Amino acid sequence: MTEEMRWVLNQMPASDDRHLSVMSIDNVSKACAFHRSFPQYAITPLARLDGMADRLGLGAIFIKDESYRFGLNAFKVLGGSFAMAQYIASELGKDVSELSYDYLTGSQFRQEFGQSTFFTATDGNHGRGVAWSANKLGQKAVVHMPKGSSKIRFDNIAREGAQVTIEEVNYDDCVRMAAAEAARVEHGVVIQDTAWEGYEEIPAWIMQGYGTMASEASQQLRQQKIGRPTHVLVQAGVGSLAGAVVGYFANLYPDDPPKFMIIEARAADCLYQGALAGDGTTRMVAGDLQTIMAGLACGEPNTISWDILRNHADAFLSCPDWVSAKGMRMLAAPLKGDPAVCSGESGAVGMGAIAAVMEDDTYKELREALGLDRSSQVLMFSTEGDTDPDKYRKIVWGGEYATV
Repeated sequence: MTEEMRWVLNQMPASDDRHLSVMSIDNVSKACAFHRSFPQYAITPLARLDGMADRLGLGAIFIKDESYRFGLNAFKVLGGSFAMAQYIASELGKDVSELSYDYLTGSQFRQEFGQSTFFTATDGNHGRGVAWSANKLGQKAVVHMPKGSSKIRFDNIAREGAQVTIEEVNYDDCVRMAAAEAARVEHGVVIQDTAWEGYEEIPAWIMQGYGTMASEASQQLRQQKIGRPTHVLVQAGVGSLAGAVVGYFANLYPDDPPKFMIIEARAADCLYQGALAGDGTTRMVAGDLQTIMAGLACGEPNTISWDILRNHADAFLSCPDWVSAKGMRMLAAPLKGDPAVCSGESGAVGMGAIAAVMEDDTYKELREALGLDRSSQVLMFSTEGDTDPDKYRKIVWGGEYATV
């Protein structure tokens, strides 16, 4: 029997919401301007799935396809690159708006700044983005991956010139390892998208970098005469992406925000557990965190994002692996007239989740609580392509993690 998704509506007490300003329109605009200075920059596609929307009983479905981002097959580079730029700007006493790609890759910059070593932990995509950015900007990168990480993701990071290892510990322990090493190295800097007490500035910058993706999507919706999406589904590991997307749209539409659904892997559903407890306090999930959604296998929430989500998210979903696998297959083999989207394990869970919510009356109460119907304009983010091609084919072609 198929394991069901678990869900809870947000009934947590509100905080003072002081972290919402991290994702202000002005802050995100600076990130957008920085990313546009890269010669590799191009706006990623927003796929419109009208056939799928009609089949599921929705008005429209839009998928932001990040498999095209900077040639790296995932969105994560947006955060790491902007955080590096913000850190460098602060060290030089400049505003990040003064730093462009051309400046950061020029000889004058190397003379002014020298070289830092950026440390990070990753399942693959974030580390590859940090390694790529460090390589382009003439900096060093050290990357630690948790046990069970795939060899191709390891190789992609190493190819960017980073020092990379796969450790015999989980993601959260790799974060602690990276932080400890950075503290022992001269000009060592942790570039991590999870925040904790005393480490909030860089994660906030990473979230602002992710805002470029949300800003692009909002512009593309306006170009299609849609305007505000009624519902936004966004997946979460530590929650940085979720907090960034929710924070951006909450700032963009303060008087009439979309409904926000936060989607996690069952094995690492720390945000869902916090929402389930309902007291506004974070919860942690320990253990090996084994899931096909490697990018979501994080058991300790980003405290900045958590604060945004407790104030603005509407529902939290905890999803078994079949949800992601179903989403991958649906996007790879779309209905006639809809574009195909190559979406990896951590990218497609939103598609699987919305299909289950709309088609299975097990989730009728959630569907009705969120007002999902034929007037709904639904936005989702496919955050990665086939970053592990062998695994992708086993799921999409071979039928791994079927729902029955």
